[in-house]
Amino acid sequence: MHALSKLINALDLEDFIHTFESFLARPKDFAFSGDRRVFAHFLQELESTRISPLPKLKDLQSALTHLQKFGVLSFEDIFEFVKLVRYFAYLKRLIKEDTPHLHAWLDSIQIPPHIAQLCEIFEDDGELKRGIYPDIDGIKDAIARTQQHITQAFNALLGSIKTYLVDQQIHYINQTECLLLKAGFNNALKGIIIARSANGFFYVLPQNIAELKTKQSSLNDTLQSLLYELCKDLSASLQKQLMFLRFLNKEFDKFDHIYARHSFAKAYNLEFVYESSKEDIVLKDFCHPILKNPKPLNIEIHKKITLITGVNAGGKTILLKSILCASLLSKYLLPLKINAAHSKIPLFKHIFAIISDPQNSKNDISTFAGRMVEFAQILGEDNFLLGIDEIELGTDSQEAASLYKVILEHLSHKQCKIILTTHHKSLAALMANREDVALIAALYDEVKSRPLYEFLQGSIGKSYAFETAKNYGIPATLINRAQEVYGEDKKYLNELIERSSTLERELKQKMRLLEQKEQAYERKAQALNETITNYEREYTHIKTELERTYRNALNELKKHMKENDNKAIHRGINTANAILQTHTHHYTPNKPKETSLKKGDYAKYGQSRGVIIEIMGKMCSLELENGVRLKLPLHQLKPTQKPQAIHSKTSPTPSKPTNVSLDLHGMRVQEAIETLDDFLSNALITGFDEVLVYHGIGTGKLSAAVAEFLKSHPKIQSFGDAPLNLGGFGAKIIKL
Repeated sequence: MHALSKLINALDLEDFIHTFESFLARPKDFAFSGDRRVFAHFLQELESTRISPLPKLKDLQSALTHLQKFGVLSFEDIFEFVKLVRYFAYLKRLIKEDTPHLHAWLDSIQIPPHIAQLCEIFEDDGELKRGIYPDIDGIKDAIARTQQHITQAFNALLGSIKTYLVDQQIHYINQTECLLLKAGFNNALKGIIIARSANGFFYVLPQNIAELKTKQSSLNDTLQSLLYELCKDLSASLQKQLMFLRFLNKEFDKFDHIYARHSFAKAYNLEFVYESSKEDIVLKDFCHPILKNPKPLNIEIHKKITLITGVNAGGKTILLKSILCASLLSKYLLPLKINAAHSKIPLFKHIFAIISDPQNSKNDISTFAGRMVEFAQILGEDNFLLGIDEIELGTDSQEAASLYKVILEHLSHKQCKIILTTHHKSLAALMANREDVALIAALYDEVKSRPLYEFLQGSIGKSYAFETAKNYGIPATLINRAQEVYGEDKKYLNELIERSSTLERELKQKMRLLEQKEQAYERKAQALNETITNYEREYTHIKTELERTYRNALNELKKHMKENDNKAIHRGINTANAILQTHTHHYTPNKPKETSLKKGDYAKYGQSRGVIIEIMGKMCSLELENGVRLKLPLHQLKPTQKPQAIHSKTSPTPSKPTNVSLDLHGMRVQEAIETLDDFLSNALITGFDEVLVYHGIGTGKLSAAVAEFLKSHPKIQSFGDAPLNLGGFGAKIIKL
């Protein structure tokens, strides 16, 4: 645990851990022992369960050792075990099967019957319940009556010897109640002088009260003797279940860990990172506990080695500590200030932090030597997260770059993640070409001359040492001389690094804007698709209703026309009109878009074209190219161009004005069937009884496909080949 405490200090987590430990029912280390997945299940189930806090218990290890040696426990220690057993009995009653992991765990804890009975002899405050042990109750009552007599005797004396009283108080001298009297009191009162005051007065215990005190002391001795015998019996009962009590004491600590984490997270609005990845570290909106008003950190670590470079005092160290802190707290299931739903943290067996200066004059260890000692201890480990702050500390930069490059490459063959901060451009340059190395730069605002406390992934950062020194009070003349000594070539290199960082930052910003626009476009596209789907659904519903209404009206009209009675026909027309009017009243179409169509314009209705020959308000009369006239709402028409006249040497085939025709010549089977389906739907809505479809003879595939489709259509009454003058075998007359 010494290494863990050292790590906590290095990551500035002492106050955070101390605050968490205040939520524990009894003092213990914050690190738990056991399966992390089981703890995670318990924590998740606690979120939906209201449980009373655990009772405050003292450490029972010494009491358990005492029982192991057949010792006699005090009533206080026995009652501590009673509180322990009572709480688990409460949990077993409370937790139901809707929390399966907690229920299964508590179901495995079976409280022995005589231990449960032992809990029934105590009140909630630790006193024995009355009526169970009559001898003890009788002695307690006698002690209480004796104390009452003592009080009454003192009150009587305070009224009878006022002349000798210095004050009206009852004093406690050597744990004995007495009165403060003047000289000569022996003429009025018999008693024992206990002590003298600084003013020469006497502390006196009256004789009658002394006798009552003696009686009370004797009763107390008897009571203690009875209580000791009872403690022996109760301790013997507990000793028989020593293994169970050890187990229950351990399980109490387990649940204490769980409930303390739950309460701590709830009190400070923190979250648990339950889900862990095998390799990548993803932190979303994470804040280190030590920071006040922090800027949330968003970082992703995908590579084995991550180099953090950039401005001095720009947050490199706190970034390193934040990554290590999040990993440590997640490992021990401590809550964090983080967006847990979008964060992932791997579980590392070891977490190492080489952050502080290890120099030790007493042990004759320099800064660099201390670093080498820490690295030597890590070389033999595996499955770890290693954080190194200012890796170049303590030695020549060029030699250190070569040494650390080799050490880092050696460690990269292990199962690990290494995160380090450095001002070594040479080390960053040596490592940058490796595929398992990622670069992160701390950013600097040159206009305001201050760090941004933001980080750019994939770039080497400039240190801005001269700018930082100027901000902290170094004279400008010294800064200018230092820049001259630094050299133009290195200054140019820094400018290139700075320009690269600026360009990459601008690129990242443009990418974010592009992503935002893309997301906005996707939202609009989704909304448009939903609107189209709603319109299609509404159109299908209206179309079905129209077909049904017009079909009912036509059927009613046909039924009356068969009677060859003018009155019956008129009744049928009126009935059909009533059906249509009923539908009109029940359906209110959406407000149509205004149209600029006028008389004489060409318009398109479905797959048909025609010319508008008359406009009546919102309705119009449309004459189709085949001579059929339709009465339609204006908003159902779309403007179109007048078709080019086609001169044909063959004379047009005469057709009956009551028929509507469709030509499928030249179409593929699938296209022809879709066109025929639309044509029949429009014919049904318009109210035609009979239509003509040209499909040609050819290979016979289209003719067969049309026939199969017509057989399966629910609205077709009959169909057959057309007469020779209307196309013969190459056409079908269809009755609707």
